[in-house]
This record gives sequence, C-alpha cells and structure tokens, in this order.
Amino acid sequence: MRGTGPEGHGPVRYGPALPADGLPVLPELAAVLAAAAERADGEPVGGGRALLDAACGYWERRGTPTGPDRVVAGPGAPALLLALTAALGGDVLVPRPCAAWWAPYARLLGRPVFHVPTPAECGGVPDPYALLETVRRVRAEGGDPRLLVLSVADDPTATVAPPELLHEAVEAAAGEGLHLISDETWRDTLHAPQDTVLVGPAEMLPDRVTVVSDLAGALLPSGWPAAVARLPDTVTGDDLHARVLDVLTALDARVAAPVAAAAAFALTEPEPVTARVETAVGLHARVAAAAHTAVVAAGGLALPPRAGRHLYADLGPLREALAARGVGDAQDLEDLLTARLGMPVPGGHRFGDDLGALRVRLSTGMLLDGTDAQRTECLMSPTPLELPHVRRALIHLRSVLDDLRDDAQRREPPR
Repeated sequence: MRGTGPEGHGPVRYGPALPADGLPVLPELAAVLAAAAERADGEPVGGGRALLDAACGYWERRGTPTGPDRVVAGPGAPALLLALTAALGGDVLVPRPCAAWWAPYARLLGRPVFHVPTPAECGGVPDPYALLETVRRVRAEGGDPRLLVLSVADDPTATVAPPELLHEAVEAAAGEGLHLISDETWRDTLHAPQDTVLVGPAEMLPDRVTVVSDLAGALLPSGWPAAVARLPDTVTGDDLHARVLDVLTALDARVAAPVAAAAAFALTEPEPVTARVETAVGLHARVAAAAHTAVVAAGGLALPPRAGRHLYADLGPLREALAARGVGDAQDLEDLLTARLGMPVPGGHRFGDDLGALRVRLSTGMLLDGTDAQRTECLMSPTPLELPHVRRALIHLRSVLDDLRDDAQRREPPR
C-alpha cells in the first residue's frame, strides 16, 4: 500500500483494494475460465451477449427486470464508475466515509468531489439534511453538483442503510436533480438476510439511478476483474448508455474473455455458486462478529457489521494510549496496526474520513488466510473459528487491541 505523500501524511491518492475473501477459487468457476482460455476473440466493449443476458437474469431474480440494451459490463467497477462519471459530467458527491475507489476516478477527470456526512446509524448513505446543505453550498460557490454515489450495503462501514433513511436521502437527491450511482457490490453478502431489509435506490427512483456491481463482492475472485452496470430505462438512459460505451471504447476497457465466461456463469447463479456464496458469507459473518467483539472489548467503537467481509473500527477512545506510541492520526494508526497485525489495516483517511480520526478498516479475509488446505478447511468446518490458524489470528487481534486497552487503563488518573 503506497504512502499518502513524502512524509506519509499528505493527500491520499491511492486506496486499498476491495477486501479479499481469503478463500480458494470455486472449482466450477475455475473450470469455466479454463475452458474459455483458448478463445482468440476478445469480449466486445461493454460486454458480450452471454454476459449481458446473464446480468439481466440476475437482476430479474431480484425484482428489477431490465433488457441487455440497458446493461454495460467492464473490467471491474472502477472502470465503469470512471466511464459513468465522465459521461454524466458535473461535480460529484459521496458519503463520508466511502469506498476508497470512488473519489480518485472523479479527481482523475478533474471533477471536484464533496464528502457529505453520514447518519450515526449507518454508512454508505448521506444524511439527507447534510446532503441538501452541501448541494446548496456548492452551488452558491459556483459549483455544479450532478452526481451522488452511495451504497446501501457499505464498504468501509459494513452497515446496511435502513429503507426509511435511504428513502429520505433519495428524495433529497431527486429534489436537487442529482443522478445517483448505487454501488451494490456487497448486496449479496448480508450476514443475516432473514433479519435485514435491503432496498436499493433504483427501486425507489428507477429513472435517475444507475446500479453498479463489482462481481468480486460475492461471485468472483477479486483477481478476476468484472463488473456490470444497469442504466435507467429512459431516453436519458439511452444517451448515457451510448456515452459510457464511448468512454469504455476509448479506454479499450474490456472484460477478458475467460473472465467474461466465468462472470456469465456466476451471474446465472447455478447451485455450486449459490452454495459457495452462502457458505462464504456465513463464514465472514462469524469472523466479523468475533472481530467486532474484540474491538469493543478493547474499548474501541464499531457499528455491528451487517454485510461484506470487513469491519470499520474507531479507536478514538484509546487516543491517549495511542499517542504515547506516536500515533496521532489515521496514517499513524494504519502504520502501527499493519506492523503489529502483519496484514494491511488501511486508515479511515483512505475512505475520505478525517485524517485526525483514529479509524481503520479490518478485513476478515486476512484473518482466514493460510495454506490452500487451511483455506479449504475454513469452508468445510462447522466451527471455523476453532480452526488453529483462524484461532491464532483472532487471538493475535485480541492481544494487540487488549494491549492498547491496558495502556489506556494504566494512563487513567486514580479515582
């Protein structure tokens, strides 16, 4: 992970990748990719018919039918977000914090990015009143806000926005004439789907919402870049579709043919894929819950993780103890925990959060990592947290956090 500047505390230009799952590739997916490896012809820009039809079927099963002329595929969600941002124009609004890859693509195009605070109960969706105030302030200063990027199942906070809060934010955005891009990469990774109501913005405002999903969230390995976007079924959507394809063509941003074959297979959701997704989500939910318990027991703060394979921890309550170790901001905290835990622990500043806030994202996949046999065992075991390599990783996490808590307690003045 590259530093943020010559001294490591300058403007953040490089963010961490999506949290990896730390698990072996599904054999059926590997077989499809291998069978397509000899294809000499490339996948068309925007995706071939098999991939687009599979994406349509995926969304139809989720109650949002669409046609292939409203779907675009690209080599990862960042390429699609870049193309959409270029096509839509104007200034960009994002929640604070937000996925690390959202803002850099707007800045690459020279577009101003404005962060909007999120409500206390979740991340991924801006507070509606803060959104209205930000839009009005930007316009008063001569800006041109046109695009809001949000996520209901969120990276980095691992929360799921309540439908009523999302509805207020969507109404506020619509009233200001904003186009919404809904990043639904983590939609299929709900830890307790029977207890979690997830409603997407496109179900509330279909004419002004583009849905983007990186398949590395649930369906494909993170090293096989593929993503799909669903555009509005309107005249404006027609124009946007054409302009997005223009940008992707200029970049020659194609999904590799073998990856496209695997993506199409995964999007049809055959039984091996759905079984793996269910098992992997359950596994990461257990690890995330254990990590959350460790953070809270050490005196830190974190919203309970509801989706994904990550956890967003606030160690602000341990600030004094951390200061004694030379930690004054999120970059310092990232450096300390990355060294102590032996795995990347990106600071909140990489997600647009305040540099001075002592927040980090923990990846559950890193706590599962091991040999191929150990990673396979994680999927097969009814008690994966009791496996020796997982138990060691969790004990080490608790030990590092408890050490900080003990430092903080020693520094408390006697009562």
